[in-house]
Amino acid sequence: MLNVVTIKDVKVKIGETCKQLRKSNNLSREELAETLDISRATIQNIEYGKNATLDNVLKVANHFGFLPYIFNEIDKANTSQNDISLY
Repeated sequence: MLNVVTIKDVKVKIGETCKQLRKSNNLSREELAETLDISRATIQNIEYGKNATLDNVLKVANHFGFLPYIFNEIDKANTSQNDISLY
């Protein structure tokens, strides 16, 4: 059985993680946005799983320290060469 993950699933998971980390660090959306030099609306969109640029998502990932994990997972996937594609 294939483990199907949709783009929407990933966006929602990223949003949930962003919101959880922001709150656990006692940051408002405004404070996080100011720190990352992006708008509060962008943070809100990310948290709600709405469209966001890759740059902004990676800014959030870097701020909360999980950018290396993303990089490592991409690297692992790249070396395992999974030939299954739904496209």
